[in-house]
Amino acid sequence: MANSLSWDQDTVVDRISNLPTSLICHILSFLKTKEAIATSILSSRWKPLWILVPTIYLRDDCRQEPISFTHIVYRVLALHIAPLLRYFSLTWYSPCNSFHLDAWIHTALARNVEQLRLEIYLNGQDGTEFYNGRRFELPRSFYFCRTVVVLELTDGIVLDPPPSFQFPSLKIMSLCEILYRPHHSFSMLLCGCPVLQDLSVTREGTDGMIKFNVSVPTLKRLSIEFYTYERDLPDYKLEIYAPALEYFGFRGDLRNVVFLKKLANLVEAHVEVRAVEFLQEDWVREHKIYYGDRVFKLVRALNHAKFFSLYPGDKEVECIGFGSIFPSRFQKLARLNFKVNKSNWYVLQALLVVAPDLEVLVLDKHFHFNEDELCWTEPSDDPGYLSSRLTTFKFNGFEGLEHEMEFVKYIINETRSLKAITINVSDKQLKESILEELLMFSRINSTTCLLTVE
Repeated sequence: MANSLSWDQDTVVDRISNLPTSLICHILSFLKTKEAIATSILSSRWKPLWILVPTIYLRDDCRQEPISFTHIVYRVLALHIAPLLRYFSLTWYSPCNSFHLDAWIHTALARNVEQLRLEIYLNGQDGTEFYNGRRFELPRSFYFCRTVVVLELTDGIVLDPPPSFQFPSLKIMSLCEILYRPHHSFSMLLCGCPVLQDLSVTREGTDGMIKFNVSVPTLKRLSIEFYTYERDLPDYKLEIYAPALEYFGFRGDLRNVVFLKKLANLVEAHVEVRAVEFLQEDWVREHKIYYGDRVFKLVRALNHAKFFSLYPGDKEVECIGFGSIFPSRFQKLARLNFKVNKSNWYVLQALLVVAPDLEVLVLDKHFHFNEDELCWTEPSDDPGYLSSRLTTFKFNGFEGLEHEMEFVKYIINETRSLKAITINVSDKQLKESILEELLMFSRINSTTCLLTVE
């Protein structure tokens, strides 16, 4: 609090303590509850303020006995008197009777909580990638909260909703590695969210779902992450009905993704395919499916995006056997961020063919290549192949290899409206030689285009 004090001659003025109570409580709401309580030692003015703060942040840090911390939680909730609870967060790492957790959650619901965050590990964190300990089943009262607007559920939690319930105010929901029981409980949950706009789901292979349905007409943002370490995991299907979707993000191990309605309102999309290395080739071989076909199927469904970030995978098996890969055009695409590796250069080529209004192209190289691993080849002359509106081009991780240089030269020669080219060189000793070689091209010497090698 030293910064709140000012010295005027020999007088010390505590400016923060003179602020209105409501404003001080607002400031304290940005602190964890433990820190807010600590301010009570500053003066008698501060002592009662934390109990009026509309946020409660409780975290079992495993450094004290669970019984002792349980007592602290009950004491905090008993003293706290803010009539409206804007934010309630509970993180628990220790063995605990579910009765206590139920009581604390019920207290938050009774205070008309607006943002609810629960992260629970009843057996602690065992150090593995995913939590496999005892699970906490949410109390029935949880499913009838009419005030919650933002909901976050993480790890050791079981989702098992009743046949009839509703979250009438819920707009933002994040579900991270929780267990769905029964398998259709996820779909049931979404049916009880009539105004949901933002959904984030992180899954792992043992969460109990094989068919995964997202049917939310009001949804504007959808982010999905999926990873599995199970060799025998069956194929899963993800069906999405979200006609109002403006943002879509996918990261992880891709399976069969189906959009039941065109995404006419889509503005931004991020796709990063990252299958677990030791599983990927075995899975493709066993199921006799070209992984790459599913990559392009997903990409085609996102062709209304204006901003697109794409990493189609880092294994050759993901990028083979496509046939006609892009039957539709990416007419609205203005910015493309593409993570390139040794096996997906031609994926980039295919995208450039169908993006006539592309303005910004950013390449990020994922791995260091050998010269014979690259597969960029300049396409045959075709008027209109490269967007005439391309103004900005950036290449991160440039190594000066022959195919990389040919690609940059191609962009320079074929684009008439370039205003800025930035080449980020991985080996700084090559900067001068790369700059000299690129400056030999007449289009770079134009006063309308700025070349930067960094």
